[in-house]
Order: sequence, then structure tokens, then C-alpha cells
Amino acid sequence: METLIIEVEKFVVDFLNKNLDNKFVYHNVSHTKRVVQKTQELIDGLGVNETEAKQLLVAAWFHDTGYTKGIENHENYGASIASDFLQKQNVSEEDITVVNQLILATKMGSTPTTLLEKIICDADCSHIGSKNFSDLTELLRKEWELTKNRTLTEEEWLSENIGFLTNMHSFYTSFATSKWEKQKGKNLAQLLKSQKKLLQDSAKLKQKKDELTFKKNKVELPERGIETMFRVALRNHITLSDIADTKANILLSVNAIIISMVLSNLVSKLDNPSNDYLIYPTIIFTIFTVVSMVLSILATRPNVTQGKFSKEDVANKKVNLLFFGNFHKMKLDEFEWGMNEMMQDRDYLYGSLTKDLYFLGLVLNRKYSLLRTTYTVFMIGIVVSVLSFVIAFYLRDPNAGRKVHETAMALLV
Repeated sequence: METLIIEVEKFVVDFLNKNLDNKFVYHNVSHTKRVVQKTQELIDGLGVNETEAKQLLVAAWFHDTGYTKGIENHENYGASIASDFLQKQNVSEEDITVVNQLILATKMGSTPTTLLEKIICDADCSHIGSKNFSDLTELLRKEWELTKNRTLTEEEWLSENIGFLTNMHSFYTSFATSKWEKQKGKNLAQLLKSQKKLLQDSAKLKQKKDELTFKKNKVELPERGIETMFRVALRNHITLSDIADTKANILLSVNAIIISMVLSNLVSKLDNPSNDYLIYPTIIFTIFTVVSMVLSILATRPNVTQGKFSKEDVANKKVNLLFFGNFHKMKLDEFEWGMNEMMQDRDYLYGSLTKDLYFLGLVLNRKYSLLRTTYTVFMIGIVVSVLSFVIAFYLRDPNAGRKVHETAMALLV
């Protein structure tokens, strides 16, 4: 027996070294030797007799020699190579038949029926119960890439191995089960752990990608930039509104003083028939002053809306809750509900700020348009009034210059 096994070993090692493609980084001489070693371990553990042991060891040496011919149906090629060699060694046809059956029993998906078939199948898959499982399977993964052009991602590879260990593989002999099942369970647990970690890492990576994508999309309109823009724009509009109100108040005050002076100084002198020439200039002066006051009041007069909104308005994003005129008649709980709805909707919130900015602009446009008109009326009124007084004095008395001076002094007093 030993002589035949030695000859088989020499032949197979030399045959594989010469004929096996270097791309087979898993199914090579090292794998064959490992299967032979595990076969011997099972033979010893199960007490197989010498004849069957010889058949098992010969089959173990030849079981992957068919890879030199091709991947598909390599078991059949291996059986043929074994038959040719054993016939030259004058091995009986009965032994050759058994060896061939054992080699064919290692085909993926086949179910062993005899003890010898179970032994060689367990030996062929002994790496599943090995501490070097992850290293050995990585070699198989690389071999698939090189020979089958089958490249799997880490997630796909883990799923492939987990599926094989849980659904397709089981040890057939009691010795293999007691010897390697525990380590198989540890290997499976490690695969599941790696798969879980990979899924978590993938989720984190996806989250980071989403964050990066979000940040990239925010380059043009970053969140802080939006808030700063609204804050600066609203502050500028409110400042401009304050300036407009101040200007209107100044004009209102000046015209009020002018009216009071006209009433106290000029009107009281119109009772005298000698001062009839002052009537028309005084009327012109008063009219322009009153118009300027009215325009100043219009520029500062507030406009308050109905102060109510409905849930439909909030749902349709039609109401701007940032303006007091839209909620001043609402109950507190209704207003709080509306604000919560708006704060949970980013588009609604920024839309409200945009509307607030827009309508502030409309109010400013109205104020400054009225102010411009007021200043124009006031300026024209002053000029026209002064001219009317000058003309009136000249028509009344050639020495109008002196009287104009006296009138001006009287106004100032």
C-alpha cells in the first residue's frame, strides 16, 4: 500500500506542478496535500481498513487533477487521469472503479451515500472547520477572479460563504462533526459579525456620502449663509423704515410749526383791509404746508391686516406667521400650532422669511415714494410761497424789499 501511495504522490505533485495553471491559487498542490492529510485523519479516527484507506488516499491525491483540463467537470477529468495512471500500476479494476466513484463524489452538489464517499467529501471541505478558514477562502475568492472572471464585493463574498455554510454544507461523518463542527460554528459567527460590521460601515459611509452631497449642494446656499442673508437684509429694511419714519416726522413737525406761525402771525393781520394783498400768498403757503403734512402722515400711517389665519392657510403655506398683522387676533394655542408646523418645514420657514422681506420692500417703496413726493411738494411750496409773497409786496408797494424783510422777521418771531 505504501509503495502505491508514494508513487501516486510523486506523480500527482509532478503532474500538477507541470500542467496546472498558476491562476489556480486554491485548487493546487497545497490543497491536495491538505485533503490527503485530512483524509488520513478521518481514516484513523473512524478505523477504516487498509484496502479502503488505500482507495481513499489515492482518490484524495487525484480528486483535483482534472483542473489541468478545465474547471467544468474536472472530477470526470480527474477520474480519467487516475484510471490511466492506476492501470499502468497494475491496480485492480475493482479498486480503480472505487477510486473513480470517490473522485466523482467530490462534485459540488452531489450527496455521498457510502462511508468512503462521506469521508472524502468531509476531507475536501475540511477547511470549513479550520482556524485558517478566512485565509483559505480568500485564496478561493482570488482564484474565481483569475479563472472565472468572477469578482465579488466584500458584501457579496460574505453572503456567498454564509449561504454555503448555513444552507449547503454539512459534515457527513461523526468524526468530522465532533472534530470540526465547533470551529465551523466559530467561522460562521465570524462571517456574520463581519457582515454586520460591513453593513454598519456601509450605512455610515452612505450617511457620510449623503452629508457630503448635502454639503456640496449647500455650497451655493449654505444654511448659515441663508440665515445671515435674511438677518442682514431684514435689519437693513427695518433701518430704512426707521429712517423713512424719522424723515416723515421731521417734515410733519416742521410743517406743524409753520402752520402754527401762519395762524398766529399772518391770519390775524388779514382782518385789516390794508393787508388784502397777503391773502393769496398766505393761502398758497397754507395749502402747500397742509399737503406736505398730509403726505407725511400717509407715509407713516400703519396698515394692519385682518390678523387671522386658518389651518388650510398653514397647510397650503399661504400665511406668513412672522408678521404680527397675520396673527394678532389668534389664540395662543393656534398660533403655537402654526409656528410648530412652519418650523418643521424648512421650505415653509424660508418661504415666510422671503415673503416678509418682500412685503417689507413694498412698504418701504410706498414710504419712500410718499416721502419723495412730500419733499417735492414742500420744496415747491416754499419756493412758490416766497415768490407769491414777493410778488404781492411788489404789487402793493415799490418798497417791497423792506416789507418782505419785515414779514420774514415777523414769521421768525
